[in-house]
Amino acid sequence: MNDEREMSLEEHLEELRRRLIISIAAVLVATLALFFISDTLLQILLAPSGGLQLKAFSLTDGFLIKFRIALYGGIVLAFPVWAYHTIRYIGPGLLESERRVIFPALAFALGLFIVGILFGYAMLSGMIHALLQFFPKEVDLLPSADDYISLVLFFLLAAGFAFQLPTVIIVAVQLRLLSSTFLRKQRRYAYFILFAIAEIITPVSDPIVAPAIVMVPLVLLFELSIILARRIEAKRKKEEENALVPSGASMPGGH
Repeated sequence: MNDEREMSLEEHLEELRRRLIISIAAVLVATLALFFISDTLLQILLAPSGGLQLKAFSLTDGFLIKFRIALYGGIVLAFPVWAYHTIRYIGPGLLESERRVIFPALAFALGLFIVGILFGYAMLSGMIHALLQFFPKEVDLLPSADDYISLVLFFLLAAGFAFQLPTVIIVAVQLRLLSSTFLRKQRRYAYFILFAIAEIITPVSDPIVAPAIVMVPLVLLFELSIILARRIEAKRKKEEENALVPSGASMPGGH
C-alpha cells in the first residue's frame, strides 16, 4: 500500500479518470441491457396503479420514459462495479481497520437497498389508490406517463436509500463516531427524524397514517442497529482486553 500512498497528484488523477471510465461504462452497459426490456419494467411499475391509463404529451416521451427507467435500473445494477472502484480509489487513505469495514458494509447496503425498493413497491398500490381518492368527480384525471414514472421512481429510490439507516449507523459505530449508548439516549430524537423522513418520501396528503406505515420498518431497522452496535462494541472490548494480555501470559485462573 505504500506505493499507492506515495503516488503523485498526476498519478492520482489518472487513476481517478480510469476508475470513472470503468464505472460509467458499467452503468452504460447495464442501462443499454435494461433498455431492451424497458417495456417489461414499465409493466412492472404500472402494475400497482390498478389499470391506470397513462397519457403522453410529447413525441419524445416514449424514448425518454424508457431511457429513464433503464438508467435508474442501470445505476442500481452496476452498483457492485462503481462502488468497488470508489472504495479502491479511497482505500489507500483509510486505516486498515476502516478498510475491513467497508466491503462488508457495501454488501449489507446493497441487500438493504433491494429490500427497501421491494418494500416501497409493496406500498405503491395503496399510495396510488389514496392519491386517486382526492380527485373530485368534477375533475377528469389525465395521468401523465412522465409524472407517473417520476413519482414511482422517486418513491422506490427514496425507500431504498431510507433503508440504508443500519449501514450508516453500523459503519459510524465501527469508526467510533457513534456508540450504542448515544443511540439509546437519543431514541426520541431519532424517531422524530425517522417520521420526518417518512413524511418526505410518502407523496400522500395523509400526514399521519401513510408516513407511520413507512416509519415502522425504519424504527425496526434503527433498533436492530442498536443491537448490532452493542455486539460490535462488546467484540471490540474483548479484542482490546486480549491485546493487553502479554504474549505467553496466562489468564486469571489459568495454569
